[in-house]
Amino acid sequence: MTSSLTNAQIRFLRGQAHDLRPILQTGGKGLTDAFVTELSAALEQHELIKIKVVADDREIRNQMIAQLVETTGAALIQRIGHTAILYRQSAERRHIVLPRS
Repeated sequence: MTSSLTNAQIRFLRGQAHDLRPILQTGGKGLTDAFVTELSAALEQHELIKIKVVADDREIRNQMIAQLVETTGAALIQRIGHTAILYRQSAERRHIVLPRS
């Protein structure tokens, strides 16, 4: 999905996400099916969300974020430290109108 977003759309989404607080945080058990289900539901409701990925090693965090992006079909908009911004257009309730270019 990231390839379908233009640079202008990514910049727009980063601006929209600036004031958001993280909705979800991974726990000590890592990525569970329940977490992925909750993340998918949050993306359907909000479209653009911040999540916190708790892992000490940067490589493990990168793998966890990549796995979340793959399993939910979301686009990774930005990643800073432990925080990732994800976007997935809602199938039923579209809130965010992306710029054309």
